[in-house]
Amino acid sequence: MNASTPKHVVVATHGHCFDGLCSAVMFTRLLRHVQGNGLRFTYTGCGYGPGLNGVDPKVLAGDVNAILDFRFSSAASLTWYFDHHVSAFQGSETDRAAYEAQTKVSPRHFFHDGAYGSCTKLIADVGARDFGLDPAPSAKLVTWADMIDSASFPTAEFAVERADPVLQLMTVVEHLGDDAFLGRMVPRLLEEPIEDVARSADVQALYAPLGAEHVKFIEMVREGAKEKDGVVLVDLTDRLIDVAGKFVTYALFPSSAYSVLVTRSKSKCKISIGYNPWSKRERTHDIASICERWGGGGHPVVGAISLPADQAAKAKEIAQTIAVELAT
Repeated sequence: MNASTPKHVVVATHGHCFDGLCSAVMFTRLLRHVQGNGLRFTYTGCGYGPGLNGVDPKVLAGDVNAILDFRFSSAASLTWYFDHHVSAFQGSETDRAAYEAQTKVSPRHFFHDGAYGSCTKLIADVGARDFGLDPAPSAKLVTWADMIDSASFPTAEFAVERADPVLQLMTVVEHLGDDAFLGRMVPRLLEEPIEDVARSADVQALYAPLGAEHVKFIEMVREGAKEKDGVVLVDLTDRLIDVAGKFVTYALFPSSAYSVLVTRSKSKCKISIGYNPWSKRERTHDIASICERWGGGGHPVVGAISLPADQAAKAKEIAQTIAVELAT
C-alpha cells in the first residue's frame, strides 16, 4: 500500500438495527482516535435469516476489518470484534475457542460481554478504559442505543407511540438501513447530534409512510393476539408484513410476561420472542437459549428465529411450542 493511500477499514455491523448503526459510529470514532484520520471506511450491514450464517470472510477484505454487534467469525483477516449477544458463538465451540485464543494475539482487539445492554455502550466503555477515548461527544448516542437495544424505555407506551424523533429514526434504520444508508448516516452521526439528525427533513420524510404502517400493525396485533398464562401469542402469517413494531404486545397486555410474535414477509418468516420488562412477573426463561434450538439467537430477555418465507406452517408450530414452554 502506497504511503499516501488511506487504510481501508471494513466495518461489518448488524444491519437494519439501531444499535448496529450506533456501534459503527462509535467504532469509527474509536479507530480514528487510535489510528488517526487517514482511514477510508466501508460499512456493510449483516443480517440473520435463512441461508445467512455469520459474516462471509470475503467481506473482510480491508486493511483493517471489524465485526460489530454480530456473530463472531474466526476469519484470519478479522482484527476488531465487539459484541454483546450471548449467542455470538452460536453452536460452535470452535468459534468460541478461536475467540479466546485470538484475544491474546496482537494486533487483534476482541471484546465480548453478554452483560451489556448494547454493543454501542460496550465500544464506548472499552474505548474509554483501554484506549483513552473521550466518551462525552457520543454520550447521547450511547444513551439512546442502550435504551433501545435493552428495551429500557420508561414505559411500553413510550416505545410503541414513537413520538420521539429518535424512535422515528430507529424505525427508519430498522426498515431502510442497508449498506448505502449506513454509508450516509454514519458520517452524519459523527458530526451532528443524534436528535438533530432524527428531526431532519429527509429522515422525517422516510419515517412518514413507515409510521402509518406502524399504526396499522398495532391494530393487527390487537385483533390477532391471544393471551394465556401470561404469554401473548400473535400469528400474523396470513398476510405479508414489512413493518413489524416491537413492544406492541407489552402496551396492549401490560400484565403479560412474554410475547411470541410470528410474521411473514417476502423474504422470510420471523418469530420474535420477548420478556415484558414492565410486567410484575419474574423472568424464568432464557430466551436466547430457546431461540438457539431453532437456529436463532439474541439475549436472555429477547430473541428471534428466522425461517424461509414458504415455511409459515413450521414457524407457527415452533411459535406455539415456545409459547407453551414460556407459560410453564
